[in-house]
Amino acid sequence: MQKLFEGHRLTPTQRRIAHCMVRRAADAPFLSSVELAELAGVSQPSVTRFAVALGFDGYPALRRHLREVAPAEPPGGNGAANEYQQAVQAEIDNLRHLAAALADPSPVVRAGRLFAASRPLPVLGLRAATAQAAGFVYFARKVHPDVRLLDEGGTLLADRIDAAVRAGASTLLCFALPRHPREVVEALEYARAAGLTVVTVADSAFAPVARHTDLLLPAPVGTGLAFDTVCAPMLLGRVLLEAMCDALPDAQSRLEEFDAKAAARGLFVE
Repeated sequence: MQKLFEGHRLTPTQRRIAHCMVRRAADAPFLSSVELAELAGVSQPSVTRFAVALGFDGYPALRRHLREVAPAEPPGGNGAANEYQQAVQAEIDNLRHLAAALADPSPVVRAGRLFAASRPLPVLGLRAATAQAAGFVYFARKVHPDVRLLDEGGTLLADRIDAAVRAGASTLLCFALPRHPREVVEALEYARAAGLTVVTVADSAFAPVARHTDLLLPAPVGTGLAFDTVCAPMLLGRVLLEAMCDALPDAQSRLEEFDAKAAARGLFVE
């Protein structure tokens, strides 16, 4: 579905519709234009104009196309599987999409090199994305000499970005997950104006942070439960750590040094 939208010059409203459809990929082929408009928070005519912008005669033609190319069944058609099993299956599908995207490793390799070269490396994640950013930082600090977690919004966020730039930072990594806080969008805009290259892990290429990102790496989230499931963004974060390690010449020696000190301190229970 994402490939269907790529290559088209979409308005901000149309990008919002595209983002909604990517997030609700399993449901999208079966939604009416009114239902899609309500989910995306736009007007029904905007959905029609969106379909025309993609080259279709109207929204019904777009929906027919999605039904032809979508292997999924309509919502609720997953046999005897309960809602919990369906949520797990959706996450498995998300991981398959991520695996397919990684068939071209060049964006991840580029990101890893950017992270390795940035001293310090600020990592931003607010609200729902805080755990993803903190997890990345925890492991990155074992191999990177200076990684800084930006996990609090407010007026101090710009100050912390300025401090990182003064210290020599060249790149900022952001984890951006729905619902997207306004202050994350503003922070990325500020970071780019300050001269930082912004790399973002987001739930789709049409997320609100896209236009303020130099390198966007999409990883879909699951929406079948009350709260989103984020296995794909977490795994993509680990992949980026691997790429950064590959770009750091002393990563292995740093890991060995940490293991030796941990053993001497009895840090972990074997």
